[in-house]
Amino acid sequence: MAKQRIDHDRLFKELLSTFFEEFLLLFFPDVYEQIDVHHLSFLSEEVFTDITAGEKHRVDLLVETKLKGEDGLIIVHVEHQSYTQRTFPERMFIYFSRLFQKHRRRILPIAIFSYDEHHDEPSSLIIQFPFLTVLDFRFLTVELRKLPWREYIRHDNPVAAALLSKMGYNESEKVEVKKEFLRMLVRLELDEAKQRLLFGFFETYLPLSEEEEIQLRNEVSQMETKEAKQVMELIISYEQRGIEKGIREGIKQGIEQGIKQGMKQGMKQGVEQGRKKGIEEGKTDIAKRMLAKGYDVQTIHELTGLPVEKIEKMKKQK
Repeated sequence: MAKQRIDHDRLFKELLSTFFEEFLLLFFPDVYEQIDVHHLSFLSEEVFTDITAGEKHRVDLLVETKLKGEDGLIIVHVEHQSYTQRTFPERMFIYFSRLFQKHRRRILPIAIFSYDEHHDEPSSLIIQFPFLTVLDFRFLTVELRKLPWREYIRHDNPVAAALLSKMGYNESEKVEVKKEFLRMLVRLELDEAKQRLLFGFFETYLPLSEEEEIQLRNEVSQMETKEAKQVMELIISYEQRGIEKGIREGIKQGIEQGIKQGMKQGMKQGVEQGRKKGIEEGKTDIAKRMLAKGYDVQTIHELTGLPVEKIEKMKKQK
């Protein structure tokens, strides 16, 4: 099966536009102090064409604000390419200059490097002669992979929580990183939509295997009682949504199969049979995965509606 393509631009744009103040406060507190957070508006996406290379590039986020009382813009560009690009500072300068030409106001450029490898990225473009510096263009940077994730877990900041998934952890720390993410999520007490945004972002970039999920549950169960209960409720809540999604997909697949069968044996009967079969198969598949993750029979019964006897039988067949 082909690996599903990640829409990096959409994920980062949703995160940063929802929590832009928190992003600045976390990484650039000096900038945060200078802007008027009551005058923030997100402008339409800007697309620039590199005529020589024949490529189109876009600025991920363009924010209109006031800097020390004057109208200004903040460019945020997220770079996902996994290889070092010597021309990246040139691209940032082109974004800057074209936006300045269009808007004629002060512009603060920020680049976020989100790739998984370690690189030393330049943060300036200098053009000079022995007798004159023609250009000294600089921009702010965040190199996520270089950030020590443990230093960010005490920040009650939603951007810090989500971006733990892109920071400098190693493979053996993945379970611990997710555990700390869940603890942060509990402390933040966000509304459901924002919580879902953070959870979806994190899960996209730091998925755990079934064995790691079991290890996570075991480690959570050893935490302080009240916190363990809150984190476990969060885990079960999102796994239950996964179950419901799986059931819906099972229903959809069953209906599609039923429609095909219905062409031969009667549309109504075929759709109904397909629907029932899809629901049953979806629940069974989910129950098997829950058993593999160490859920008890009663919990699986309550979440899927499958008979206890059937779940017991599946457990013996593991």
